[in-house]
Amino acid sequence: MAERRGYERFAGRAAEFASESRPSWPARLHAPAGAPNVVVMLVDDLGFSDLGPFGSEIPTPNIDRLAAGGWVFTNYRTAPMCSPARAALLTGLNPHRAGFGFVAHIDPGYPGYACELPEDAPTLAESLRAGGYATFMVGKWHLTVESRLHDGGDRASWPLQRGFDRYFGSMDGFTALHHPHRLVRDNSVDDVAEFPEGYFLTDELTEEALGMIDELRANDAAKPFFLYFAHTSVHGPIQAKAEDIARHAGRYEQGWNALREARFARQRELGVVPPSAVLPPDELADGERIPHWDTLTDAERALFARHMEVYAAAVDEVDQSVGRLVQRLEELGELDRTIIVVASDNGGTAEGGPSGTRSYFAQFGLSAELPADWVADVPRELDEIGGPRVFGQYPTGWARVSNTPFRSFKSSTYEGGVHAPLVVSWPGAPGAVSGLREQFVFVADLAPTILELTGVAPLAERGGRPAQQPDGRSMAELLSDPGGAGREAQYFECVGRRGLVVGDWKALSSAPPTRQDGAAGGRWELYDLAADPTETRDLADGEPALVRELAERWRTEAWRNTVFPLDDDGSLQDVRPAGESALSEPVVLPPFRPPLERFRASRLTVLRSFAVEVELLADADAAGVVVAHGDQGGGYLLAVDEGRWLLSYNAYGELHRERGGRVAPGPHGVLLRVDELDGLRWRLTLEVDGVAEAVIPAVPMLFGMAPFTGISVGYDYGGPVDWGLHEAHGAYRFRGGSIERLRYVPGAPSRHDRRVLLAIDEAVAAIAD
Repeated sequence: MAERRGYERFAGRAAEFASESRPSWPARLHAPAGAPNVVVMLVDDLGFSDLGPFGSEIPTPNIDRLAAGGWVFTNYRTAPMCSPARAALLTGLNPHRAGFGFVAHIDPGYPGYACELPEDAPTLAESLRAGGYATFMVGKWHLTVESRLHDGGDRASWPLQRGFDRYFGSMDGFTALHHPHRLVRDNSVDDVAEFPEGYFLTDELTEEALGMIDELRANDAAKPFFLYFAHTSVHGPIQAKAEDIARHAGRYEQGWNALREARFARQRELGVVPPSAVLPPDELADGERIPHWDTLTDAERALFARHMEVYAAAVDEVDQSVGRLVQRLEELGELDRTIIVVASDNGGTAEGGPSGTRSYFAQFGLSAELPADWVADVPRELDEIGGPRVFGQYPTGWARVSNTPFRSFKSSTYEGGVHAPLVVSWPGAPGAVSGLREQFVFVADLAPTILELTGVAPLAERGGRPAQQPDGRSMAELLSDPGGAGREAQYFECVGRRGLVVGDWKALSSAPPTRQDGAAGGRWELYDLAADPTETRDLADGEPALVRELAERWRTEAWRNTVFPLDDDGSLQDVRPAGESALSEPVVLPPFRPPLERFRASRLTVLRSFAVEVELLADADAAGVVVAHGDQGGGYLLAVDEGRWLLSYNAYGELHRERGGRVAPGPHGVLLRVDELDGLRWRLTLEVDGVAEAVIPAVPMLFGMAPFTGISVGYDYGGPVDWGLHEAHGAYRFRGGSIERLRYVPGAPSRHDRRVLLAIDEAVAAIAD
């Protein structure tokens, strides 16, 4: 008798003829009956007080509406930085156990800092998809180590590989809103050479989200969906649409102290801060970093107020996106069956410094020691702030307003870094009792809570391995029981800053310990959060035994959560796997393709000299961009314009231009040399057929996160390097000839480059030593 293969799991009957056979179909996956839709909207760097339900003067009527019929969590805490919060939200694990003790820009070779989600940690999207949900994501991902963001990178930790059916957004930690540096659709770069007039990313993310819902409903009227909407707002560079900024004109002329006090008064009226709360005085609340408003000049007050008007407009635009989603759900008749969660990933940020900046990349993401005359704030007209030409960030004084009533900012373990807004809405929730909730909830609790509310079991395994047990626990009971129990304890850590909450006690150390101190050593502070929720009275000197107990408990929690090693020697920031060296090899780039991804491009240019070799054939009417790298935040560009060679260099917002001679028809050998000078500067030299045509001497070197937009050959993608060329020609695609070959040749790394590429055998040897 012939061997029968492939029928082992077939429940019907298969004979040699259909007339003698009985069909059978495998059971199709369905969500539990009546399972609700889920929308999680995460806002980036939004402070505790920036939404109406938490005391803000910024109009947020759509979020206010959700809060009025839902739950406002006043004691919600998150991680001090964005990637760790996102990893905890999606996995239910504590941040370091989820692989993110830092943002996704390091790879030092330790489990808690892998900057990749663990293979045995199912995401919320993976569990919901396995439970019969459609799973969608738009916006910021920031959960893939940056060396794997390029088009040849391992996609194992991209959104589609981690449970999402569809994705559209920025894989990186942030992007410009008028001209995004790189957008990905599903698993591929979105190949758009330039953006239309009036384009704005927040609007496109909202349109994409609505489209995903509409397309699902056109094909399946009942299947529940999970939408993870991760805004790129209000992370810097802070940008907004002109018409939205105009609505906030004049709102901030009183200054930051007056606004902080007004927000605090509203918070007390709303009950979102306890009666025992007081505003920390200047000497505790970073007063040395915040100038007094009444000491500022009229020009400074106007500049600083404009920064906050832009920030308010960006928050307003987030609220508008909520309104559009709610409206569509109402039109579909599905608002009652939809859980909506609105939260922030961490506290507001002080990245803008005391005066704010219009040159964001000159201040952000830099690791080298900067000269005293380094770029600080390239002047721009007030009405340009918030627009496509300015990469701005509001001053520290406004960040303190955002975090009202708490101390400190993003990346701190004080409450200002970790205490964030959380609003939950579910109009059709069974047995719900809406209102304020004062219980302690942590970001890792969100995934278990959502799974319980949807009736979907978490995946028991992933990739053939048992799933890690979550650290978060469901807080679903709090929706129906205002007196239910919250979380009892949680550790915190960020670049060596430590913290632990146990009941009403909070111990924290605002500075990393030394090796001599020991991991639980150094100076610790102690606060009774029930009596002093804003951390104004340090009780450590009077409770030394309790401080030692909590510090040791923090050490125990750190070992249980892969927090170690702490970065006492800088190696967590500077050591990377030797395999990354391949990204710094010479490379030939084809013309007219999507730009080389940001990090991949940076390995060719950042903190080093480099050369661009071009073989070009010019006709008599040749014109257009030969190569562009960067945007209005910083970059360089080589073009043929008005019949002549053009070299443009944008030094964090300040443009330098040099024109060469006329471009003769025929073949040309073109060499752009970018040579490092002392003081973190470059000299750019353009040579054509062996003759120097243009020189730009001694300009500030671009490094840190600049150039931010990757390398485009034959056109200037997205955010332009040279605004004048952009206004005249858009992307300025090269024509009248051809770019035969373009090759980047990196030079040796600068002595300022502290990165160490360490092979696995070298790392083992270092440990042995």
